[in-house]
Order: sequence, then C-alpha cells, then structure tokens
Amino acid sequence: MKNKTFRFFVLILILIGFSCNEKTPKLKMIPKEEFKKYKIPLEKANRGLLKIDRERIEAYLKRRNWQMQETGTGLRYMIYEKGEGEKIEAGDVVELNYEISLLDGSLCYSSDSLGVKSFKVGQGGVESGLEEGILLLSVGDKARFIILPFMAHSLLGDFDKIPPRSIIVYEVEVLQKLKF
Repeated sequence: MKNKTFRFFVLILILIGFSCNEKTPKLKMIPKEEFKKYKIPLEKANRGLLKIDRERIEAYLKRRNWQMQETGTGLRYMIYEKGEGEKIEAGDVVELNYEISLLDGSLCYSSDSLGVKSFKVGQGGVESGLEEGILLLSVGDKARFIILPFMAHSLLGDFDKIPPRSIIVYEVEVLQKLKF
C-alpha cells in the first residue's frame, strides 16, 4: 500500500513539474492603428443589428397592441399591475416569479418549472436588462420587459434554450425584497 501511495505522490510531483515548465502564451496587443481600422466597420455592423432588433420589437408590439415605455438603453417595459410594496433599490435581494420567452412565443424558462428567481440587485449575475427593469419596480408589481440581445444573452445565447442574438421577453412579479 505504501509503495502505491509513494508512486502516486511521485507521479503528481512529475505532472506538477511539467505543468510549471510550460510557457504561458502572452497576449498580443493590437496596435492602435490596426484597432482603428476595425472599429468603424464594427460600430456600423452593431448599429445595423440594433436597427433590425428595434424594428422586430416594434412589429412585435404592434401585433400585440402593447404600449411600452423605453429607457435610454433600449429596454422596453410595461408595469401592468401596481403593487403596494416598497420600491426596489440597488443592494436589495429580490425574489421574482418570472417567465422568459422569445419573440416567437417560445417559452424558455419560468418560475413554474425552475422555482422563484432570487438575486441581489446591482451585483450582476442576471441579465443587465432585467436588473435595469427591476429598479423601475416595487414589491408586488407585475411587469413585462423586452430586452435587446446586448442586455440579455448577447451574441452567444445561453447555450441551452435561448439562441444567439435573441430578444427576450420577461414577465415578472416582484414577490419580496430583502435588505442586507
């Protein structure tokens, strides 16, 4: 038994030794001139995608006859039932009932199947569009948010039910907030 333990220990030391000798690749900085060459085309591409996303949202709102407000970032929101509770503030831990769907109506996630969503507002860990929207609400409010890809799951989606570059629709009900 001691012999096997000793061999295992020696093997681990050898592996550590080899891993320490590998040279870490250095990140190569892109020269400023080269960066400028790509900056303008990338900005134009992003503006074009944003325009397409906004047109899709407008068509979606028109089909449903929804009147929604828009923030400076492009988050669309509608509070359709006012609660009686306190206003949500950064630093509060909130608990929500929620549904997340795509513009085509596909349900992606919900508190019915996954349980209540709980997070600390302003700390990240959820979509930035959701955090922005929650700060517009009070406990007991029911609201709807339409979140652009750059404030949701961006270019990659969530590698599960939300495809790349998806506009998502959040239905939320703020159940409670806790202050820490």
